[in-house]
Amino acid sequence: MTQPPPNTDASSANDESPAVAANKTHQDLAMRATASRPQEARTRRSRTELIGTWGPVLGVACAMAAVWSIVVRVFGLPRALLPLPSEVVEAAWAYRVELWQGFLTTGLASLAGLIAAIAIGCLISVAFSQSRRIRLAFFPYVVFLQTVPIVAIAPLLITWSGYEFRTVVIVTVIVCLFPVVNSVTAGLTAVDRAWVDLFRLYGASRAQTLVKLQIPTAVEYLIIGSKTSSGLAVIGAIVAEFFVGNGSGNQYDGLGTLMTHWQGFVKTDALIAAVFASTLLGLGLFAMVQLASVTVLSRWMRHTQSGALRNDRTSH
Repeated sequence: MTQPPPNTDASSANDESPAVAANKTHQDLAMRATASRPQEARTRRSRTELIGTWGPVLGVACAMAAVWSIVVRVFGLPRALLPLPSEVVEAAWAYRVELWQGFLTTGLASLAGLIAAIAIGCLISVAFSQSRRIRLAFFPYVVFLQTVPIVAIAPLLITWSGYEFRTVVIVTVIVCLFPVVNSVTAGLTAVDRAWVDLFRLYGASRAQTLVKLQIPTAVEYLIIGSKTSSGLAVIGAIVAEFFVGNGSGNQYDGLGTLMTHWQGFVKTDALIAAVFASTLLGLGLFAMVQLASVTVLSRWMRHTQSGALRNDRTSH
């Protein structure tokens, strides 16, 4: 009886299966390592950029603190004139509740004033961009708000509005308004004349030209004006609090009020701590505007530009 021939293909496959499996495992590991290299490179690059960005800043801060300490110790300056950095840190911790409350109060006034200034400034800029006569007639008064010292206006506003939170917001709006109006008006009127003629050729209304052409062009200008106003917002709020905090029986507790109070009691260490808190507040507002420009406004600009490209392709 004839025996069937052995299945050489199956036996060879069984013999080669360990080698093939090992080879596949090696290839999978190599592919994973190759895929993880870009991620590791990006992580390493971001870490290097972070160190490169904040390293010099922290280095300068440490050097300034060292020079500060040396000057106080060498010249024997009285603590009422200039305390040591360590004493400022101790005062900040001792008055942390007051500083935090003042930070929140001044921050809320600054943010409210900044948002109101951006909204009002954009509306004024739209009116200026639609009529040259309106712009020539009213723009000098916008400049007037910027040139008149806010210290001179604040007492008058207190007379009209009282020693209230809304007075601080009004002063902040006045301080922040000009950069927004100036920047957005420049952006709305910086549109290429050829594009305006093209919109008119296709029968676009003034509102359509404003929404689809002028406003997208002015977004970058709005970001620049908002960044400038974000720093001025804290300045305007604190200057207003210098006056609002002097109200009889007033319980307002902003950073400006704390500064006036601690200056009267010669608490220089706490006063410097409040100055640093106001600086952090200004940086925080600037960071918020920067974040909004990177996320919301930039995405809106890309969406608008892509829509314009699609419309242009469709027309062709």
